[in-house]
Amino acid sequence: MRIVYVGEELFRYGFPPPHPLTSRRYLPFIRAVEALSNKEGVVFRRPPRRGEEVLLRFHSREYVETVREASERGYGLLDRGDTPAYKGVFEVALESVYATLDGVLSTLDGGVAVNIAGGWHHAFPDRASGFCIFNDIGVAIESIRDRVDRVMYIDIDAHHGDGVYYPYEADPQVYIFDVHQDPATLFPGTGFEWERGKGEAEGTKINVVLPPGCGGGPLRRAVDKCVSWMDEVSPDYVILQAGMDGVEGDPLTQLDYPLGDYLYAVERILGYAVDRGIGIAMLGGGGYQPELFGTVWAGILVRLYTV
Repeated sequence: MRIVYVGEELFRYGFPPPHPLTSRRYLPFIRAVEALSNKEGVVFRRPPRRGEEVLLRFHSREYVETVREASERGYGLLDRGDTPAYKGVFEVALESVYATLDGVLSTLDGGVAVNIAGGWHHAFPDRASGFCIFNDIGVAIESIRDRVDRVMYIDIDAHHGDGVYYPYEADPQVYIFDVHQDPATLFPGTGFEWERGKGEAEGTKINVVLPPGCGGGPLRRAVDKCVSWMDEVSPDYVILQAGMDGVEGDPLTQLDYPLGDYLYAVERILGYAVDRGIGIAMLGGGGYQPELFGTVWAGILVRLYTV
């Protein structure tokens, strides 16, 4: 099964210009969906509503109410400056959670789920951060803990996925492989290579740090290492945060991956999961070249018809 999540509310995730994360990034992808909607092989699905209570699987009730109040008020900041509130932002962020959650639950026994408006890996249980309001990844992980033994979270976004790493740092059930720009040079300033999990989870986490300007070769080697580790771990489910903000030309990062190397990383991980019948959810994450983001994900959509 290949499922791609769509819908007007889902594709509103973003913030008013001149914020670097705007809903313009989805437009080329939406055009691709319209062109392919009658072609067999991929199911296009609007996220089913599962009730706001799903947020409490990862987030505190106090924080959820804080976001709701800011959304109703229609202004203010949800963090220290990067994540502004606006009318309806609560519902937009919740829609993203619904999509990722349904995708994971629908592909637990195999298949691919794609939510390009997901992957909000900086949100913590009690706070927003770095354009991320609700952590759809954390909600999904909490929702399948009693159904799988080993979840593998892979993050190739240029920014460290701190909102996933630290809540699960001491959790031996959640394996994390995160490759990102040197935290000494980029937000959020975390994810050093000596951080490998704590307590019983020591060794279940791998952070790979890449220097600014490294190009694509180190990313390829990191992903090859990740795939080898997957052979050792034998995960029951894979969540891939496939942020493309490491691609050359991105205004917020400096890794300068050629596009072909980014696509190699995505296809290597996707192919591994599909070949072994492991379910995988692919999330859009970061990427601040709007036209390029939507165009690349449109290409990944086309690829789903052949894997």
